[in-house]
Amino acid sequence: MKHADKVITTAASTQSAAHSRIAASWRRSIDHYGLDPSMRPRQTILSQNELRDHCEAVGALCDIARPKLDQLFTLVCSSGCAVVLTDKRGVILDQRCDGADTQTFALWGLVPGADWSERNEGTNGIGTCLAEGRSVIIHRDQHFYSKNTAMSCIDAPIYGPHGDLLGAVDVSSARADQTETINKLMCAMITQTTKQIEAALFKDAFPNVRVVLADEEDTGRGALLAIDSDDIIVGATRGARQKFGWKTEGQFQPVPATDVLGRTDHMIGFDRGERAAVLRALARSQGNVSAAARHLRIGRATLYRRMQRLGLVRKS
Repeated sequence: MKHADKVITTAASTQSAAHSRIAASWRRSIDHYGLDPSMRPRQTILSQNELRDHCEAVGALCDIARPKLDQLFTLVCSSGCAVVLTDKRGVILDQRCDGADTQTFALWGLVPGADWSERNEGTNGIGTCLAEGRSVIIHRDQHFYSKNTAMSCIDAPIYGPHGDLLGAVDVSSARADQTETINKLMCAMITQTTKQIEAALFKDAFPNVRVVLADEEDTGRGALLAIDSDDIIVGATRGARQKFGWKTEGQFQPVPATDVLGRTDHMIGFDRGERAAVLRALARSQGNVSAAARHLRIGRATLYRRMQRLGLVRKS
């Protein structure tokens, strides 16, 4: 059976589409986007000016991602792979590949400015990753179009500081002997790369506050919180929003850090703030009570009494 016939037959089966994400994507490509797997699509390549506009539209993403892409490419370059960064529309913004493979990937259309959205190319690593907002592996004949079945494509999405989808990192392989095991290993590396990019974007968006990990047993979701000097959470990554049941993207509603992260003492109201202020003053003065009192603009005896009331002085 020809590849196009297989795609059409599988996509037409409601049972297949219900049980297979690949079949569901094939059906989406036909029903939603009106694509025909037996036709060779005319690929869209943006002009240099149009590509520049797309790069400017994603803000700091390209600059922040660049060193992470370089690092990833050093790990996969010997395997005949290209490393690609896209925006949320599936347009390739940046690419790395070995000189010997440049012509191969160019013939496939895997070049800066190319539109690899599912709407344009049907089921493929970049487009399907962005359409479904998750990491995907599209291995050879899982692609929608026959022209793409020589590739294995592994992708992971990139979410911005406010939980919104920004783009994806793709690794596409030109090797015929690429195995599913290798694909899974690469998927883990790509996902790690996207989490590093997300963390860097988050810190760049909240430069004057503390950024903390929300979960000591973080499972790779990148659950980061931005906490200001008043111990108010003013920002959260998508992973943190999912962890705490907050709206996954958009404007973040500030919330006290202690309401989310808890604390070991049982103080309430102003005692919490006073205790925190005293501890900060003592830390700045390296435990010198007189210096801490001067910093707080109160007398040493007053500070000592407050320390006793707040449980900061051991009883003899």
